[in-house]
Amino acid sequence: MTNIGFIGLGTMGRPMAGHLQAAGHRLFLHDVAPIAPELVAEGGVVCKSGKAVAEQADIVIVMVPDTPHVEAVLFGPDGVAAGLSKGKIVADMSSISPLATKEFAKKIEALGCDYLDAPVSGGEVGAKAASLTIMVGGPERAFETMKPIFDKMGKNVTLVGGNGDGQTTKVANQIIVALTIEAVGEALLFASKAGADPALVRKALMGGFASSRILEVHGERMVKRNFEPGFRIELHQKDLNLALEGARALGLSLPSTALAQQLFSSCAAHGGKAWDHSGMVRALEMMASHEVAKG
Repeated sequence: MTNIGFIGLGTMGRPMAGHLQAAGHRLFLHDVAPIAPELVAEGGVVCKSGKAVAEQADIVIVMVPDTPHVEAVLFGPDGVAAGLSKGKIVADMSSISPLATKEFAKKIEALGCDYLDAPVSGGEVGAKAASLTIMVGGPERAFETMKPIFDKMGKNVTLVGGNGDGQTTKVANQIIVALTIEAVGEALLFASKAGADPALVRKALMGGFASSRILEVHGERMVKRNFEPGFRIELHQKDLNLALEGARALGLSLPSTALAQQLFSSCAAHGGKAWDHSGMVRALEMMASHEVAKG
């Protein structure tokens, strides 16, 4: 049994923490919102601050929305850094800026602790099923310690390099996901407008070279008009902002990523920032004055 701190117990963090609890680990919990009663009922210890979590736990996991939230959790008043002692591990599983991650890592390492950036892919479904893909950056010694713990939350756990490389990998993942959603949306919209049954078109494409997890899951969402969020558009916008900001810093042009971001922005402008990111198809539908399918 390991004493694990878990900060950020929202849509993703709550089931992830639950898997660690089910594996027999003792959890020290902190969030800005009330802690889920089931985590407390199973023995989770509620802490008043990140500092209190770090004082009690050998490993501190952070799972919050964006870069400023991670910075506040780690280095704000009564933050994690204030409660750390040598030899502990901080694992940030949020999706944030790779450049900021490298700076955070330096500060934590200066305290004699290891830092891992370990963002995830798989959304709420993957968090609940413990099937997340976890992309890890940081020292190998800390990764080897954390690997059995990551394995309780995900199925594909990979050390991709040093600090910041995990976040870079997640940004790359989000580029691919956004562009593939856009491609699936265009394809199903084209098929529907041409008079074909989009559900049957999707079924046929699932057996060919165009098959993908996004065609399977989000293509079905588009056909069935189910845009209840598994991963909200506003969160994907945040990730694409990281991609475009990074591209500017690197002197790169990412034209298709910029287009995908504009389509998300169109959805948000029409009240859709909390739609599932498969709802990007609605921006395409508005331009075509045609829906893939009727709800």
